Amino acid sequence: MARQRFRFRLRAAEVPAAEALLELAGAEALSLCDAGDTPVLEPPVGETPLWPEVELSALFAADADLEPLAATLGDMIAGGADIDIARLEDEDWQRGGSQRIEPRRFGRLWLTSADAADRSRGTRQLRLHMGLAFGTGRHPTTALCLQWLGENPPLDRRVLDYGCGSGVLALAAHTLGAAHCWAVDNDPQALTATAENARLNGIEQALWIGPPEALFDIEVEIVMANILAGPLERLAKRFADCLVPGGTVVLSGILAAQRDRVEAAYAPGFRDFDCETLGDWIRLVGTRRDQEPAP
Repeated sequence: MARQRFRFRLRAAEVPAAEALLELAGAEALSLCDAGDTPVLEPPVGETPLWPEVELSALFAADADLEPLAATLGDMIAGGADIDIARLEDEDWQRGGSQRIEPRRFGRLWLTSADAADRSRGTRQLRLHMGLAFGTGRHPTTALCLQWLGENPPLDRRVLDYGCGSGVLALAAHTLGAAHCWAVDNDPQALTATAENARLNGIEQALWIGPPEALFDIEVEIVMANILAGPLERLAKRFADCLVPGGTVVLSGILAAQRDRVEAAYAPGFRDFDCETLGDWIRLVGTRRDQEPAP
């Protein structure tokens, strides 16, 4: 299957935020190189290459709409981004190789790779296939959400994971005792990844998995969304409509500089915002108002 290559240059200090934005936008693979074309494949979060200027390439599905992403990166990168988007056939992009998820603990939850040894003594273990979709717990935005779940196990709660990616948040919520979970994404690859990860953990019957347009009217106690700031702002009313009064919204995928505008979008329907920071990223948690203020 053909892919699109999204390639541009940027300063080393700008790499972590750009990588995160590309992953959140659905990038299937990332690679970095310097002027000598020495690759560093998907370095650990928080690490940037030593080269002062970096070429960053990302692979996307052939039908992905990359113009909004290009505009966002152009605003983010100093001096703008000269972005090259090219179509690649199979033989041009396939390089093989798989990655492992390093086991990570979030409260009572162990997040591990599909073939990892059992670590569940006194905890709950969630296994994930690597590379199917965004969401392995490695990125700060996902880690912030998993940290919240680990500290606030959703026992007997109904949970909506909107923009589910790999399904990690819905699956983690179920593993930690949620009564029922809905996993929603507009990317068919993400829905496939979520179904495969649910099957891997033997809980494929416990989740509703589907696109936003198929989501019927639901009422939940928790909404979690790890997507970009713009879509989060547009979804504020929809999330409020899904939540019971006193319910909780957990938002991530937000740069620290975007906090005020996201919080303002949610203020009519939510109160008591709490913010947690990890690197350049934040997690906002708010409580559903009993009723929205009169206009």
